[in-house]
Amino acid sequence: MNNIEEVLVALRRVIRATDLHSKHLAKTTGLTAPQILLLQTIRDKGDATIGGLANEISLSQATVTTILDRLEKKKFVYRERSKEDKRKVHAFLTEQGTETLKEAPLPLQEHFTRQFGDLQEWEQTMIISSLQRIAQMMDAQHIDASPVLDVGVLDRQNTAIEKPEAFPEK
Repeated sequence: MNNIEEVLVALRRVIRATDLHSKHLAKTTGLTAPQILLLQTIRDKGDATIGGLANEISLSQATVTTILDRLEKKKFVYRERSKEDKRKVHAFLTEQGTETLKEAPLPLQEHFTRQFGDLQEWEQTMIISSLQRIAQMMDAQHIDASPVLDVGVLDRQNTAIEKPEAFPEK
């Protein structure tokens, strides 16, 4: 196998692993990786505003609100308006949300994060540099992304791939 084939196979394996894990999450919990990540963040933060959650998981407030709408319909979370500042809305886990998190498999990025953290700093730097270069080579450096390994679109309004200038014709 030549170098380009090795790169393409490695990229395909990453995409496939992400896809398979996303399907496993959906099958076992009925949730997506961003939904589980948001549930975990609500659990870990305790009393969190929508803006605080959005900042914590690197998603827009609109995306977090949309995810919360779905989680609220499933009775995993509930929201309350702040008594001190009516502009702020806080999200909380329900008992069902807490139980679902206990049974849910770990999101793929948690497994990756542990292994990446075990690497030497120079190895981490090489991987980051290589992946950033690959994104640039694929004209993907303009696409908004969050640190969530999932194949679903998180926020279609802010995804540059839908904008023609993201992939200029040659």
